[in-house]
Amino acid sequence: MIRLSVGKTEERFKVRIGSMLMDSRLAQHISLGFLSVSLALTVGCKQEAGSMPPQETPQVEVVTVQTQTVPDEPEFIGQAEASRPVEIRPQVTGILKAVLYKEGRDVKKGARLYQIDPVPFKAAVASAKAKIAQAEARVVQAKQDLVRVKPLLVEQAVSQKDVDDAIAEELSANAAMQGAQADLIKAQFDMDNTLITAPITGIIERSRYYEGRLVSAQTDLLTTIHRVDPMFVVVNVPESFILKRRRDIEAKRIAHPGVYQLRGRLTLMDGTAYPDEGVLDLLEPGLRTETSAREVRMTFPNPQRTLLPGQFVKVRFIGDTKTDAVLIPQRAVMQGPQGPFVYVVSQDEKVEIRDVVASDWKGDQWLIDAGLAAGDRVVVNGLMRVGPGAPVKPVPWVAANQAGTESVSPASH
Repeated sequence: MIRLSVGKTEERFKVRIGSMLMDSRLAQHISLGFLSVSLALTVGCKQEAGSMPPQETPQVEVVTVQTQTVPDEPEFIGQAEASRPVEIRPQVTGILKAVLYKEGRDVKKGARLYQIDPVPFKAAVASAKAKIAQAEARVVQAKQDLVRVKPLLVEQAVSQKDVDDAIAEELSANAAMQGAQADLIKAQFDMDNTLITAPITGIIERSRYYEGRLVSAQTDLLTTIHRVDPMFVVVNVPESFILKRRRDIEAKRIAHPGVYQLRGRLTLMDGTAYPDEGVLDLLEPGLRTETSAREVRMTFPNPQRTLLPGQFVKVRFIGDTKTDAVLIPQRAVMQGPQGPFVYVVSQDEKVEIRDVVASDWKGDQWLIDAGLAAGDRVVVNGLMRVGPGAPVKPVPWVAANQAGTESVSPASH
């Protein structure tokens, strides 16, 4: 019994060992199969990768910077004012009898405005005329007395003193005559000024006094007339701009024809352009202490009464030109954290970032004050496909290609 059990145990052991050997060989075959598949896949991928064409260099459109001479037209805010604001004040003291004009309307030179009660002044004229008549009679009498006493002096019928008195009386009568004539001129002047007329043509304000009011000569302001054709526009130019412009002129960066050769164009606050051009006619000699600005005055024709006193406008000064100016399309300039910048293609055909100073718009172009020089190639189209240091293939940009091509928002960079 014991041997039999031992034999069965040995037989089971041999069967188990054989089974294990078979499993090990199967695992080896499976591992070899996976290895073969992996090698085949690896070789296939390498062959496929080797067959792919190389990635093409992105193409960008560039504009080559060229310097040119362009108008330099700074713009400031100005305020319109009447070219002649004339205050109407009475020349005589009296009772205001009538207001003879319609307030807020156009008035012509010589139009009647006010009537002051003329009765007292008529009396003064009559009195002055009477004094002249008395003076004339006295002159006649003095002359006759002198004529009578002169022959009597030869006959020694009168003394020399009598002759001297007659001469003095004649001189005194002539002086009294001149005084009476002066009184008549003054009385007539006052009489004429009881009727107040417009000294200029313009728009008249409302009246500050009406019928029945006692008005004082040279004191009370009755109204004001504004001459609005032509019209003045006053601009305060900052000191900083004046200093920079002076340096640019001295350095020949700006050609300046002279202050009084400058002209002006206006833009109204609703964006419309004023049709007539103005001329600079006054440059104040000093700066205003409260604003540190220099006052400039320009004169504009205003036949349609478009400009009104107190109106704010934009004034563009015309006449200066900027030499060696750099202009590039606006779409090429982007805004970054440090300010405006552009993409430039370097000599080795790679993209680099260039900070610029963009000062003003000229149509659809930026005027670049600093950062670019003649010969630089600025990327205009294809900005979304490149970045700093990327190799590119530059081609010339044509303005007609601008429509329908890639649009780049400065905020996205």
